[in-house]
Amino acid sequence: MVYHVYKDTQNKWRWRLKAANGNILADSGEGYTNKSDCLAGIASVKASGAAPIEED
Repeated sequence: MVYHVYKDTQNKWRWRLKAANGNILADSGEGYTNKSDCLAGIASVKASGAAPIEED
């Protein structure tokens, strides 16, 4: 897997988590004005690896 960081059509930073086959598994869901904020969003997702799973 790889995190892909890019600028969208509104010149905002976004990220996508891509599987080895190129499928998108997750994305930022929002655009960031600063690249550092985008990278912090990735770090936040990485840190959530121990988050519990909830089911309805």
